[in-house]
Amino acid sequence: MASPLSLALRGFAKQVVAMSITGRNFTNNISFYLHIFETSVKSRSLLNAKTIHQHFLKNNAIYSSVILDKLTRVYISFHKLELARQVFDEMPDPERKDKVLLWNQLIRAYAWEGPFDHAIELYDEMMQSGVRANKYTYTFALKACSGIGDVELGKVIHERVKSEFLDDDVYVCTALVDFYAKCGLLGDARQVFDEMSKRDVVAWNAMIAGSSLHGMYKETCGLVKEMQEVGLSPNSSTVVAILPAIGEASELMLGKAVHGFCLRRRYDGDVVVGTGLLDMYAKCECLNYTRRVFDLINVKNEVTWSAMIAACVACGSTMEALELFDHVVKNGANISPILLVTLLRACANLGDINIGRWIHGYSIKLGHVSYLIVSNTLLSLYSKCGIITDAVKFFNEMELKDTISFNTIISGCVQNGDAAVAFNMFNNMRLFGINPDIETMIGFFPACSHLAALQHGTCGHSYSVVQGFTESTKVCNVIIDMYTKCGKIDMARVVFDQMHNRDLISWNAMILGYGIHGLGLEAVSLFEQMLTAGFVPDDVTFICLLSACSHSRLVAEGKHWFAAMIDKFQIAPRKEHYFCMTDLLSRAGLLNEAYTFIRSMPFKPDVRIWSALLGGCRIHKNVELGEESSRNIEILGPKSPGTFVLLSNIYSTAKRWEDAARTRVLQREKGFKKSPGCSWVEINGIVHAFVGGDRSHPQWLLINRRLDELLVAMKKMGYEGDHSFVLQDVEEEEKERILLYHSEKLAVALGDLSLLPGKHILVTKNLRVCVDCHTALKYMSAITNRAITVRDTIRFHHFKDGTCNCGDFW
Repeated sequence: MASPLSLALRGFAKQVVAMSITGRNFTNNISFYLHIFETSVKSRSLLNAKTIHQHFLKNNAIYSSVILDKLTRVYISFHKLELARQVFDEMPDPERKDKVLLWNQLIRAYAWEGPFDHAIELYDEMMQSGVRANKYTYTFALKACSGIGDVELGKVIHERVKSEFLDDDVYVCTALVDFYAKCGLLGDARQVFDEMSKRDVVAWNAMIAGSSLHGMYKETCGLVKEMQEVGLSPNSSTVVAILPAIGEASELMLGKAVHGFCLRRRYDGDVVVGTGLLDMYAKCECLNYTRRVFDLINVKNEVTWSAMIAACVACGSTMEALELFDHVVKNGANISPILLVTLLRACANLGDINIGRWIHGYSIKLGHVSYLIVSNTLLSLYSKCGIITDAVKFFNEMELKDTISFNTIISGCVQNGDAAVAFNMFNNMRLFGINPDIETMIGFFPACSHLAALQHGTCGHSYSVVQGFTESTKVCNVIIDMYTKCGKIDMARVVFDQMHNRDLISWNAMILGYGIHGLGLEAVSLFEQMLTAGFVPDDVTFICLLSACSHSRLVAEGKHWFAAMIDKFQIAPRKEHYFCMTDLLSRAGLLNEAYTFIRSMPFKPDVRIWSALLGGCRIHKNVELGEESSRNIEILGPKSPGTFVLLSNIYSTAKRWEDAARTRVLQREKGFKKSPGCSWVEINGIVHAFVGGDRSHPQWLLINRRLDELLVAMKKMGYEGDHSFVLQDVEEEEKERILLYHSEKLAVALGDLSLLPGKHILVTKNLRVCVDCHTALKYMSAITNRAITVRDTIRFHHFKDGTCNCGDFW
């Protein structure tokens, strides 16, 4: 059945045809349309307004500027700004020049609702069209400028305001204060504010809100005090403005005082004030007060629910946050993208991928997954939960991607040990037309470190210099780490020396770098320079320092600084410090002293500490103490097959073959399998990976031939394979082949085949280098006349001219 409006329009269409034949005017018809438009607005019926608009289009009715004006305003009132803009653009230019109020209405709508750049485009068009703006035009345009941080245009508008002598108008000046404050130019905001001849409460609130927005607690409180001294009383907007600063400063007592003020003035019934109060209490980590305020708010909007759920997440009550969300869903309330983001972060904190997946599905149902902030948070969730495959799959399905999207997936891949995928994502980012920013590079350099991809890392360093990123201490720190782990400790030191500002992390990274390169004396010297520079070491600094002493047999230095850490710097040693000292003493052959040291610890030694002693027993062939260490490890529960391998090697060295075999059997019975050795080598920007015995490389035949040639040359120089590191029960000849195909030897052979003569080879390994490979690589460095560097899980070994910089102390 047709609606009354449709019937009226059908009849009216007949009148239009008749009048077009007789030539009668349309004045009465325009009045009719305006009446229907007004009725549509009053009845809040967008459908009626669209029906009238469709009637115009179908019947080719003649538009008048009055009709177009009214229709534009109708669409603005229904927040249909694109439709309003389309109708507005149909209005002839000569007639639009006289409609400054309509221009203002449309600019204001965009400035409040967005997109803000549409408001600015419309303002520019208005100026170019010769329309005479009024003070309201400038205030709306300034709000849009603050929305996107367009400082340049805002300052141009300020100059125009001055030229039109509006710079003393309280309405315009308040807009200027608000603009400058939101753009972070508080000095300019204060200057405009101070020059105002008259200030009302709205102007004061703009200045207070700007100060509060930037976390300037003392300045915010000072402004509120000044405001009261001039005789103006704070209103609810003042309260809403100051609460964020109070929360950020965790000034709970003042927050309670403001809360009391709200109760006396009856502001607490205002949902905006109530939401501000609960947010303030949440930032002060008073979740009980937060919940009480929330429960007392009679009418809660989606912002209130979001704030309460965010408060639970921030205060660690993640399950309560999920229960509140469930309540929101069951009551059919509006779910905003921000609320979903808050919940997804809660799931990431809990590591609860099941609920996270459910929210992901719910986001798809609501259509919110298309929002970048939601999809980027989903990427972060999957990455933090260690499900990098799903993260990459979802990333590839995303229609929109921005810098944050790429940064999230790159850092997620690196954190989950998938540096190769991180490289691909970085390259795709450039192909996608998005330039890496500082956060991108902070995620990219650890990928270079993981794979020892020096060429990629060097290019990244050059890019960071050109972009000015190296002004950031954080960026320089990851570059130092990259060069350190890519075997270029000298370049790491150059970056360190050129830093404008160093923090403790910078010093720690450099000290650790010297340590893993076996440069213990340099590490100790740098530590002393750090003290001279006025930096106070923390517990991590001493882990780096003691580890450096351990790798370089600096026993006296290690003992001295361990004692100084306790006595001089008042730092209580953690298990990591005791592990470093045990490792130092054990490597140095002071096994009995190491055993006594372990027994004197103030807590129970863990597997790592006993394993450090066991490693020393293998080096120095102390079977008895090795067995004691192994028994303690077995009681605690071995964490890896390394324990069994070490003990088996000790027995093999002492020619106790039955005990060695029994240890290997026990290893199998316990379900421990030795992780396959894997090595990487970068050649001309391409990272090649090998596992032990790997024959899958395209150049396998050449690699195999080169290894045979190297083996012949090594034997002539006196090399004999250490078959104790072959755990399989096979013939001696087969053991020789197994040793020859260890992953680091395969990587070195490829490097020798591919790189120019004399060029340095850098290999990274996922396990410690075995004794046989360590011996073989010394011979290989002499035969190939190359420097060969191998980075294992503990340290760097720099082989050159038949020697290693570790001096076989490893």
